[in-house]
Amino acid sequence: MTLTDRGSTAPPSEGAPRAAREGAHARRAAAVRGGLLILLLAVALVVMSLLAAGIGAYSVAPMEIIGSILHRLGIEAGPVPDTVGEQVLWNVRFPRVVLAMIVGSTLALAGAMMQGVFGNPLAEPGVIGVSSGAAVGAVIVIALGVSVLGYWTVIGAAFVMGMATTMMVYALSRASGRAEVVTLLLTGIAVNAVAGAVIGAATFFSADAELRSITSWQMGSVGAATWPKVLAALPFALVGIVAAPFFARRLDLLALGESAARHLGVDVERLRLALIVVIALLTSSAVAFAGIVNFVGLVVPHMVRMIVGPGHRVLLPASVLGGALVLVSADLVARTVVAPQEVPLGIITAFIGGPFFFWLLRRTRSRQGGWA
Repeated sequence: MTLTDRGSTAPPSEGAPRAAREGAHARRAAAVRGGLLILLLAVALVVMSLLAAGIGAYSVAPMEIIGSILHRLGIEAGPVPDTVGEQVLWNVRFPRVVLAMIVGSTLALAGAMMQGVFGNPLAEPGVIGVSSGAAVGAVIVIALGVSVLGYWTVIGAAFVMGMATTMMVYALSRASGRAEVVTLLLTGIAVNAVAGAVIGAATFFSADAELRSITSWQMGSVGAATWPKVLAALPFALVGIVAAPFFARRLDLLALGESAARHLGVDVERLRLALIVVIALLTSSAVAFAGIVNFVGLVVPHMVRMIVGPGHRVLLPASVLGGALVLVSADLVARTVVAPQEVPLGIITAFIGGPFFFWLLRRTRSRQGGWA
């Protein structure tokens, strides 16, 4: 009796074409899901941005916001707010919303890249010392009262120290011409511990005025947003967003394992170094302009991955939009939930990200049957 006589519905020679058709169908379905998710995130970001720009102590209607934007573009259509509303929109709300978009998108993109580099959904930019290094730079400048460049002194010190700390962690983790992921993570943990001690010492010896500045900066905020700061932060975000598509395919190959990626032509060490530099650039700029905002780089990429899968061609742009949406929403909550006072942005993101992180740990443990 042949195989087909035993109940097979197709000869063995048709198995490969069928698998190919099923694979192509799955890829098309994933592409449709990815495109739909990106569209929904873009629409949600526009809606949330209009709400965030209009809600506050001086409210501005959404149609007036749209009319004001069109008026600035030379298109006279729709109602426009009064003089006070115009000032509130263009000098206070819009810079804040745009900076929140920039910071959220850069942190989420850095997190997605970090998780791809380490092959671990629990990874986020802070694990290699970027955030803590930037914090050390800012805190030292605040504690010593250095103001060579005015407020930009803190921003510059945070950015430089974040980049320098990342390069130091990478250099210390190299052995035999390459950097092992485990060594990189352990070195980052050690650097984070030392940075925490430095920040604690600076906080302990600071006067009341410096102490308030340090505490406020460590908790994160985009409340001091201005157009010059937006224009200064924007190039770093654009560099990461433009560079991300060039890494997508190699990150997908790296997900197969280092050995498989090398066999497929990926220079793993060079890829890892390039991505770490981009991650450090994105995270340092975000921390420099908004302080420490935790969990965005962890939560957003993982949520996107749960919806559309691990393919980085969709994961990276969706994370950019998702990060911007999350931080604009969190900032709206931060400045309205106990108005007229403002809750630090880092507290809002920690309240969201902390429980999610515990859930993710339990989910990972249940899938692996333990921590091993």
